[in-house]
Amino acid sequence: MTTKLFLITPPFTQLNTPYPATAYIKGFLNTKNIDSVQADLGIEVILELFSKQGLENLFQLRPSISNLTPNTQRILALQHEYIKTIDSVIAFLQGKNPTLALQICQDDYLPEASRFSQLEELDWAFGTMGTQDKAKHLATLYLEDISDFIVECVDENFSFSRYAERLGRSANSFDELYEALQKELTYIDEILISILAPKMEIIQPTLFLISVPFPGNLYATFRCAQWVKKHYPNIKIAMGGGFPNTELRSLSDKRVFEFFDFITLDDGELPIQLLIDNEKGIIDKEYKRTFLLENGEVVYKNNSLKKDYKQSQVGTPDYSDLFLDKYISVIEIVNPMHRMWSDGRWNKLTMAHGCYWGKCTFCDISLDYIKIYEPVAAKIIVDRIQELSEKTGQNGFHFVDEAAPPALMREVALEILRRKISVTWWTNIRFEKSFTQDLCLLLKASGCIAVSGGLEVASDRLLKLIDKGVTVEQVAKVTRNFTEAGIMVHAYLMYGYPTQTIQETVDSLEMVRQLFEVGVLQSGFWHQFAMTAHSPVGMYPEQFGVVKVTESIGTFANNDINYSDKTGIDHDQFSFGLKKSLFNFMHGICFDYPLQDWFEFKIPKTKIPEDFILTALQDELDSFVSRNDKPNAKIVWLGGEPSVDQFTKSKKGSSWEMLKLTFHDKKESFTIQVNKLEGEWLVDMLQKIAVKNSKVYSFNELKLDFETSLEDFELFWQSKPINSLRNFGLLIL
Repeated sequence: MTTKLFLITPPFTQLNTPYPATAYIKGFLNTKNIDSVQADLGIEVILELFSKQGLENLFQLRPSISNLTPNTQRILALQHEYIKTIDSVIAFLQGKNPTLALQICQDDYLPEASRFSQLEELDWAFGTMGTQDKAKHLATLYLEDISDFIVECVDENFSFSRYAERLGRSANSFDELYEALQKELTYIDEILISILAPKMEIIQPTLFLISVPFPGNLYATFRCAQWVKKHYPNIKIAMGGGFPNTELRSLSDKRVFEFFDFITLDDGELPIQLLIDNEKGIIDKEYKRTFLLENGEVVYKNNSLKKDYKQSQVGTPDYSDLFLDKYISVIEIVNPMHRMWSDGRWNKLTMAHGCYWGKCTFCDISLDYIKIYEPVAAKIIVDRIQELSEKTGQNGFHFVDEAAPPALMREVALEILRRKISVTWWTNIRFEKSFTQDLCLLLKASGCIAVSGGLEVASDRLLKLIDKGVTVEQVAKVTRNFTEAGIMVHAYLMYGYPTQTIQETVDSLEMVRQLFEVGVLQSGFWHQFAMTAHSPVGMYPEQFGVVKVTESIGTFANNDINYSDKTGIDHDQFSFGLKKSLFNFMHGICFDYPLQDWFEFKIPKTKIPEDFILTALQDELDSFVSRNDKPNAKIVWLGGEPSVDQFTKSKKGSSWEMLKLTFHDKKESFTIQVNKLEGEWLVDMLQKIAVKNSKVYSFNELKLDFETSLEDFELFWQSKPINSLRNFGLLIL
């Protein structure tokens, strides 16, 4: 029996790049010579909807004009302008029509509805933007205006990245979603099925796999499964991905299996292989982390003794079949990191499975995807980088780690530099002290442009309660190191953590204000704390001063938990003020505003000294000696070979031989002068410690080598010539 798998991501995730789950699975299936086809139905539905024919069909669906808001009436009146411009705008956002930017930036090209009313507020933020970026933002507002029309007139659940999310979020009961699935197809559903149906006819898979990353994919997932069950009853259907991994671990509603045959949890490679082997008759009812219906009841089968594949065995993600040239880059909001998420094509990779820290009390650390930590060897990671660059034609990489390990980041950076390849990459980190100035410079040299990390609550008491393993002062120093290396820093910020007082929220805001004011943070986002079932707070709420509002376990999704904080504080009230202040701080303004100005209710004055962050950074300025005396520190030279000139220096009747070494980096040239013997040793050693070499020397090895023929290595190492080299690529790691 020939096995063929069809893997889909249902609407909607991102517009600018494919969600990587199906590409990961396809890469694994390639290692087993199992035939598979993948599709991102999200981008395909969007492109069908936002096209000339799509808008012509859309505008014919409008209800009675008397029931419409003035904004929707305006869009309807301008429908021919939308129909005329849509294909050109989409091509521009796909990077295929860059000259259109000049027209878009003029006032009379795009039809404008309510989304454009925010432009006056944002003029100062976009004033320095280039034409292409400004045009992308205007084109994004134009699409959002059409989206508003769709929501009001056609499908109230429509959203670019969270379709019918309300039906999937905290759905303890399957009732509401099940009821929605009994209704007629919506207009968006019809487009979805019109794309899915011919693919099923052509591919004729034996197994249909749907990856569900988020609640906003859930409704479309069930619509796809429902249609396939009806028209291809013999094809087995399985669901996996981030949503079932966190939400469906206690699933018991048998109605779910009217749509699906299997639901798998956590790493998908082995569970999927066992599904295939069961279908082929190679094994009999042997499963890994799989829900199915047996004798009319939902059962969870984890009876296989086979071990999950190691990360080195799962292959390179394979993006073939996906329309990589059709994704659209948008600029929704003026936030540097969110801009990166939604603009440009990124190949997604991971440096490690799970989290090497794995202690944060708000995080789902009891689940395997975080709990089981397994790094991938640096050489394998860079092999995958090169393979993906060649196959996709894109050299941008987003490492989607829970937290990328600093030591592995160092090895990956060295390997990238060693192979002389050009890549652009960014990832998520913990703000830990391992990120020294020199490590940050190395990461920058290898192509790292940004990092994001959790500062969470900028309060040392709460950071300790979270078990974050960092202090605010330490975060300031690490963000300074990244910033000075030219790497953008984004901070995840949290409010409403259990037992957090109003004073601590105000003090946390003051810390954030200072971090932006001194220039060590460039981007941030405030999240309100949510209690989840698989986090330490959710499992042991009494230890964190909160009480679960309900103990009942639903029959469908179970993750978010309603709770009450013993402090009784309404944390919702801080949301607007925190976000508004941050918006301004990100643009370098309003640092002198009293914190009270951001809130419409009375808040206490901050207890944080106004120069707390500045003082922490000045106190810590690394002394030249302190960072050089670790015997096992790795020494790497990023620069090139110098030209050498010999000359004689004379003073008070004495003369001695000197060397002048001239170096050229990408921006400038510089020279150092050293005596001849030390200079000859240095020229030889710079060749040995050059980043191109596989052997990496330690500080101690340099010292021993120097002192075989010369004296007092420490004195030489702390001299002015070496200090000059430290500023031009001599790194201690």
